[in-house]
Amino acid sequence: MKQMIDGHTRLLGVMATPIRHSMSPAMHNAAFEKLGLNNVYLAFEVGNDDLEQAVNSIRVLDMIGVNVSMPNKQKIIPYLDELDISAELNQAVNTVVNNDGYLKGYTTDGVGFVTDLQKKGHPIKNQSIVIAGAGGAGTPIAIQCAMAGAKEIKIFNEQGPHFKNVARNVAIINERTNSNATGEDLNNQTAFKEALASCDIYCDATSVGMSPLQDQSLINHASYFHSDMVVYDVVYSPRETKLMTVAKKAGVKEVYNGLGMMIEQGAAAFKLWTGEEMPVGFIKQTLF
Repeated sequence: MKQMIDGHTRLLGVMATPIRHSMSPAMHNAAFEKLGLNNVYLAFEVGNDDLEQAVNSIRVLDMIGVNVSMPNKQKIIPYLDELDISAELNQAVNTVVNNDGYLKGYTTDGVGFVTDLQKKGHPIKNQSIVIAGAGGAGTPIAIQCAMAGAKEIKIFNEQGPHFKNVARNVAIINERTNSNATGEDLNNQTAFKEALASCDIYCDATSVGMSPLQDQSLINHASYFHSDMVVYDVVYSPRETKLMTVAKKAGVKEVYNGLGMMIEQGAAAFKLWTGEEMPVGFIKQTLF
């Protein structure tokens, strides 16, 4: 950073573990410097055991706020004073804003997905969406799409730790929004293929395709895709996942990785903390 740190510099950060690999410090500090904001953003290795003390430090140190990632997104909730509607529906938080010691939790992950697609010319309203995954990425994406007016959302997940989230997410969407949601075991490939055949947007919200699974994809056959759909992989490293390669070979023209979602969720948090728009174009050009 070229910007000088002085006695008026305000602190922000991300609390998670592991977290040293995060691009968030580089992204937010570059944005602060670009806009001339006297803030600094650091990464803090914090797990569940130290979380309560860490949250208290937000108040004690008069931090502007923090991001929260795994394994703290749900565990942090009892230590906060309020949740916004999206965080309440998700029962997960990735952004905390400190207002004179009053801590409010938000989730911007789903906002990042919806905003990125809208900027790419694909509004969510009245769309049919298929989502693979009901974990830390899939849940906020599903709920934010419902809040953005998706016509229907079909959620698929393998039997495992996150499968219980499928029924929960479906119930919340059907009870609290105007979207229609259904859930299914991802191992039911017949249902999965049929859902993809009629959907407008397919989102892979799993970690398949990211190291050490970079050579894998939930979909390996071109027959699962149709050319008019959008295929979106939340993984952004590598820049082109195997899913994206298969989709392109199948003739799908609108194929994206999760880099835009990552930047836009950060931009949403940036706006909550500062009231300023993150210079997204500058961040993309400078860092990515």
